[in-house]
Amino acid sequence: MTGVNVLKTVSRVSSARVALAGTVLLFLAGCMEGTPFPTGRSAFMASSQTSAMALATPGTTATSSVIIANLAARQSVLTGESPYDRIARAVLTQSKSSAQAELRVKRLTAKAKSKNWLPELRPGVSLTSLGELVTSMVFEQVLFDNGAKKAEREYAAADVEIAAVNLSEDYNNTVYDGLAHYVQAQQAAAQADVAEMAQAWLAKYDRIMMERVRGGLSDMSEKRVILQKLSEMEATAATDRDTARGQMAQLAAMAGGPMGDLSGVPDITIPTTMPVALSVERAMGEKSLIVAEAKVARAGLLPSLTAGASVGAGKPDYALDLGVTTALGLGTGDQLSALDAAKRSAEQNVEEARQDAQQEVVRLQSKLERLEAKRTRDGQVVAEMEQSLTLYTEQYRLGGRSLMELVTQFESYADMKRAHAGLKFDIALIKLEIARQHGILVEGEII
Repeated sequence: MTGVNVLKTVSRVSSARVALAGTVLLFLAGCMEGTPFPTGRSAFMASSQTSAMALATPGTTATSSVIIANLAARQSVLTGESPYDRIARAVLTQSKSSAQAELRVKRLTAKAKSKNWLPELRPGVSLTSLGELVTSMVFEQVLFDNGAKKAEREYAAADVEIAAVNLSEDYNNTVYDGLAHYVQAQQAAAQADVAEMAQAWLAKYDRIMMERVRGGLSDMSEKRVILQKLSEMEATAATDRDTARGQMAQLAAMAGGPMGDLSGVPDITIPTTMPVALSVERAMGEKSLIVAEAKVARAGLLPSLTAGASVGAGKPDYALDLGVTTALGLGTGDQLSALDAAKRSAEQNVEEARQDAQQEVVRLQSKLERLEAKRTRDGQVVAEMEQSLTLYTEQYRLGGRSLMELVTQFESYADMKRAHAGLKFDIALIKLEIARQHGILVEGEII
């Protein structure tokens, strides 16, 4: 037999041995606890079925994870071509968040872990008694591991869920920050309009007082009082304008360009039945992570069974390995109890997060109701004060009121009107905060 024929024969024999060892291990894999297919089903499955199972790994997609499905089903309260919607799209486009990249990494990790039930193949090198190096291909398959491999897949899946919650929180926080800058800018601008109106009227009263001083009807002390009130109102108007410009500048930095063509604050409708708060979704993901971690640790304290095969020069070698990854001791029982306690603690954390979220919603909704009621009451007060101011002005013209009485009445009216002008925007910010906490400032589809 020629050298070439010998090499071909050895190659065929080695290939057959590799195939035989792989076939044996794949068959044994079907009996392993925690594999993607039920016990008793053949390990020889169509590749399309295997791929479908990998995609169905819990926690990796909206169809295999309750948490991700909940995130994806969220509908944004920012609809239409409103200023809110334009700002949201602009700031998300310019966002440089790392949460999206983190989610991709976690998904790829979970995809890799979804195949951890398959046999492992690695090269082996050993030294014979004659001092020769012998190479081989080593196959290993876990037959029984108390659910460790399955728990590893669950751990990776929970990592994906937490990363998805992180991304949703990041998107909603980014949109909220952009909208908050805009609302606060509109609030400052609205209050500046009131202050500038009051400034113009106080300047008119100052001119009237100056004429009275020149005519000897008033002294300079009254003139100085009005001038001081005028200076204070000028400073208030200037501060409001500076605040509006500063907030719009911060919005421009987030949006990648000026957005000064926007105006008005649309009213958003908070759904009567809101989705679960993002803080609760996070706690549920962390619970799954803790439970999976406890399962892995528990499996490490118990015996496992591994089958191995090596193919190289000589006959194939097969072996079964029974062992534990952690030495057993007198404290093993306490360790197992601690792992069970960790699971219960994770469940309590979810309940605590749910209670905290509910209390926060109640607090914000209560504050919202108070502000809406205050806005209605203050609106009536402003209207009444405006009528009183008209009456005071008429009485002043007829000589029944002094100019200082009219100025004092007007100052109270201006302060109340300016405060009332800001309530609309305080209400808008609370609504945005409620929507942010429940992840409905951004469409869930982008998760």
